[in-house]
Amino acid sequence: MSTRSSGVLMHITSLPNAFGIGSFGQSAYDFVDFLVETKQTYWQILPLTTTSYGDSPYQSFSAIAGNTHLIDFDLLTQMGLLKEADYASVNFGDDPTNVDYERIFYARRPILETAVKNFLANQAFQADFQNFENNNRLWLDDFAEFMAIKEHFGNQALQKWDDKKVVARDPSALEKYRSMLAEQIHYFKVTQYFFFKQWTELKNYANQKGIQIIGDMPIYVAADSVEVWTKPELFQLDEERNPLVVAGVPADQFSATGQLWGNPLYAWEEHKKQGYAWWIHRIEESFKIYDVLRIDHFKGFSDYWQVDGKAEVAKDGSWQPGPGYDLFKAVKEQLGDLPIIAEDLGNIDDKARKLLADCNYPGMKILQFGFEDVNGESLDSPHYCIPHSIVYTGTHDNDVTNGWYNSLTEQQQQYTNDYTHRREDESICQAMIRQLFATVSNTAIATMQDVLDLPASSRMNVPSTIGGNWQWRMQQSDLTQDKKDFLAKMTMLYQRANQEK
Repeated sequence: MSTRSSGVLMHITSLPNAFGIGSFGQSAYDFVDFLVETKQTYWQILPLTTTSYGDSPYQSFSAIAGNTHLIDFDLLTQMGLLKEADYASVNFGDDPTNVDYERIFYARRPILETAVKNFLANQAFQADFQNFENNNRLWLDDFAEFMAIKEHFGNQALQKWDDKKVVARDPSALEKYRSMLAEQIHYFKVTQYFFFKQWTELKNYANQKGIQIIGDMPIYVAADSVEVWTKPELFQLDEERNPLVVAGVPADQFSATGQLWGNPLYAWEEHKKQGYAWWIHRIEESFKIYDVLRIDHFKGFSDYWQVDGKAEVAKDGSWQPGPGYDLFKAVKEQLGDLPIIAEDLGNIDDKARKLLADCNYPGMKILQFGFEDVNGESLDSPHYCIPHSIVYTGTHDNDVTNGWYNSLTEQQQQYTNDYTHRREDESICQAMIRQLFATVSNTAIATMQDVLDLPASSRMNVPSTIGGNWQWRMQQSDLTQDKKDFLAKMTMLYQRANQEK
């Protein structure tokens, strides 16, 4: 990532189509073509892992398994596994600009079950499927069993399953459920096959066109996850796999009481004893599906905020030492130098800065933070950007530029306008993207909402809130020729055009 380049941040779920949620189908291929047309190099997405209560891709049932909501029905039809009639008249949601997660959760299942049944009845697919099973043996069986048993207990969280023997992975209890739920276990394996087949084909298409995928790895896994069930020794848990302590961050610009994430914290001594094998496997799996990896909450590897498992808010916690460079040294020894971006936002102190320097990963700059300080002293200001960094207008956790600008004080707005030399005929999104691409940061990433000049209602996530997040979807009609022309013009003007194609 050393030469000047640029890209767009938009999650798969936000793509337009008729299925209620963005998928790996035609509109994803069209999006790659748009990136090529505007001379981009990167498509940045959010984690592709499964989502649970709250619909956040940062709270997943598995660190590796894919989100089956992203499987495209038209592509399954092309494989001969569905007929259009199987889904053409299904209501996946009433508002094409928003994902109705509850509705698609129920509406998609019977359609996928039909596809799985047709898949298993067709001998032509079986060799490829067996190959997939063998290549993913390290996680696939456990995941499929976890999901089938979880469903059997009414989708309750692991800690609330009625049978405590199976929570504790008693061998006889496991055997009982494996035989009783064999059909459901198969369903979860085959849908993972669909997911990875479709994603791999899309990623290959992007790569052939010179577009690289920046993927995202959450630092933590959910308490209700297959990892907590199968590898409890790697987490700080009680006998029944309840987290003794949980993750979060102290009070910050997003929340006055801190953010209580609720994820179980790692037993770092145990990870060290095992040579960080789980992390090496996790990062290796990430690079099978992404070209560049953004590691979320990088600060948590130098020090992490620890909150009592029963606490109501995050502010009464304490900083604890993380594994530091020891972990990344082990990763480097096993996997070599990798294109990793460190999400170094929030409470960054000298210890976190030293870890970033030791790893030599580029960090992130957020222009919105830079312009909130009218004295120009923020390290996120354009004049403090450095080449070895990735610069954004905002991320999925920030308001979109229009919403952000409208919530600034008059003085902050004036400072932003003066700094960006905003012209009278220029929207604030255009001024910010122009400023973004003009920075010395090697890589500039604009959010799709800002490229499309959309209002605050298109915001992806408000940290520390549940419900109403992760829902935004673009419309095909949002992407007009003049918006494409502007993006291409800024890309070429500031020497960021993709040289590959």
